[in-house]
Amino acid sequence: MPSVSLIRAQSYEIEALSERLEALLAPMGGIAQYVKPGDRVLLKPNMLTGSRPTKECTTRPEIVYCVAKMVQAAGGNPFIGDSPAFGSARGVAEANGLLEWANKIDLPVVEMHGKRYAVENQDFGNFLLSKEAMEADVVINLPKVKSHVQLTVTLGVKNLFGCVPGKMKAWWHMEAGQDRQRFGTMLVETARAISPQLTIIDGIVGHEGNGPSGGEPRELGVLGASDDVFALDRAMAEVLGVDPNQLPTIVESTRLGLCPKLSEIDFLAHQPSELSIDDWKLPDKMMPIDFGAPRVLRSTFKHLYIRFIREPLSAYATR
Repeated sequence: MPSVSLIRAQSYEIEALSERLEALLAPMGGIAQYVKPGDRVLLKPNMLTGSRPTKECTTRPEIVYCVAKMVQAAGGNPFIGDSPAFGSARGVAEANGLLEWANKIDLPVVEMHGKRYAVENQDFGNFLLSKEAMEADVVINLPKVKSHVQLTVTLGVKNLFGCVPGKMKAWWHMEAGQDRQRFGTMLVETARAISPQLTIIDGIVGHEGNGPSGGEPRELGVLGASDDVFALDRAMAEVLGVDPNQLPTIVESTRLGLCPKLSEIDFLAHQPSELSIDDWKLPDKMMPIDFGAPRVLRSTFKHLYIRFIREPLSAYATR
């Protein structure tokens, strides 16, 4: 039976947050259950963008810092990796204040590089995925609770889409067209291929409304963790009061036999009903999944401009 730990957490203050993370993982055996001495451990936060650092649309730096400290205490060697929508991982980390926290504990921020890997679903054959994720000894997935104008809500499964390097993500949108089922399956197969050993979701302050970046902060007071990313997503949908049939990732992971029913999950701390809210704001209007060729080209140009022109010029100006 898959298990999920859900607890209340109200603060990103380091001492309080560290205590809450320890309490979150305690019924799961603690961080040492997942990290052994010498392990190379990828911490995969949501580093969508550096353009709205006060709007809670990325995983909070304090979460990453505290989890990294836990990994180090267990003898592991953590590093941060992601493939943001625009710019480099290091540039987005700096814009969101994550780089400052990483530097406190010599925590590397790495860029992701692609390699073809076979996936179990014969409809797809293989995916271009991050070597850094696929070759890590341990992957700890650190998503943010957010509404999403294309996928209704983005949680743990969608966060692993950041392990698709560069602008390949935009091309995947174009390839899927307007087929929400196919795109949902792509996301689920990515999550299954990455297979994170642990997912810890940042729901202390979420991002509701027109996410993944155009919404507003919303206090939720929740931390969640599981070694089953599909079970954790199903639990968080219940906390938010969102119909799981509205989430393509849950619909497709259920169809593929990966997502358990709520009744099949062992809740180690709080039940979702004890943490639920009834007024979580979903997007005002849903947008199609597909990216047309002009949008993909514009997105690619913007990404290249930020990464290879704006970021280097900004770094030069601060020397």
